[in-house]
Amino acid sequence: MPNFDISQFKVVESPYYEEQFNEVDLYRVAYDSRLPVMIKGPTGCGKSRFIEHMAYKLDKPIITVSCNEDITASDLIGRFLLDSDGTRWVDGPLTIAARHGAICYLDEVVEARQDTMVVIHSLTDHRRELMIDKKGELLKAHPDFQLVISYNPGYQSLMKDLKQSTKQRFIALDFDFASPEIEATIVSKESGVDSEIAKKLVQFANTTRKLVGHGLDEGASTRLLNYAGILITKGVDIKDACQIALIKPITDDAEVREVMNASIEAIFG
Repeated sequence: MPNFDISQFKVVESPYYEEQFNEVDLYRVAYDSRLPVMIKGPTGCGKSRFIEHMAYKLDKPIITVSCNEDITASDLIGRFLLDSDGTRWVDGPLTIAARHGAICYLDEVVEARQDTMVVIHSLTDHRRELMIDKKGELLKAHPDFQLVISYNPGYQSLMKDLKQSTKQRFIALDFDFASPEIEATIVSKESGVDSEIAKKLVQFANTTRKLVGHGLDEGASTRLLNYAGILITKGVDIKDACQIALIKPITDDAEVREVMNASIEAIFG
C-alpha cells in the first residue's frame, strides 16, 4: 500500500493533560528506545488521554483498538476480503501500525482472549516483526512503530489477566487518580465548571472511591466528574448532575445510593 496515508491517524489538537509524576519523560525515553509500554490504572483516570497526549507531543500517528472478548488475531492482523474485483487483503490495525510506523494502542487489553494476544509477542522483543501467516509475509516493523497496552488491574479476575509471558515484554507505568488539587484543575478545565464546584465534585468522588469493596466495584472516575461539570455548566442543578453522572452510572444498590446521597447533602448543602 504505497499510497496509504498514515497521517490520518495523527492527533490534530493537543489533548488537555495534567502530568501527575514524571510519566511524560519516562514515556518519551521509552518511545525513543522503541520499548513496548504497559499502562495500568483504574477506569477513567486518564490512561488513554495520556497516550493521545504523548502521540501529539511526539507528532506520531496513533491507532487505538478497544479490546473485547470477540477480538480475534485476524481482527488485529488483517484478512482477505471479497469484493467486485475479486479477493484482496486488508491490513488490520496492528499491521497498519507496524507497517507504516504508528503507535498501536490496545486499550483494556485483558478483555481480549489470551490466545489472540500471542500474536503481539514477536513485535515486543528484539525481533520487532509480525508473521502474517495468511499472506506468507514476515513484516519487519517500521522504525517508528511502538506497541502500548492498557488495563485496569483492580477490575479483573484470574480469567482476565495477562500471562507473565506477555507482561514481561513491556515496561509498566502505574496510573491512579490525580491528587485532589490536580483533579479539580482537570475537571474545571475540561468541563468549564468553576474551581470551587470542581473541588467539591472531587471531594464527592473520593468518598465513592472509599466505598470500593464495600458496595462498589469502582468509584466515580475523573471522566464522570467531567460529565457532571458539563451538566452543571449547562444549567443542571448540582445535585441532579451528581445523581445522573456520578451515582446512577456506578451503582443500582439502594443502600449504597442512600449513602452517596447523604454525602452529596453534606458536601453541597
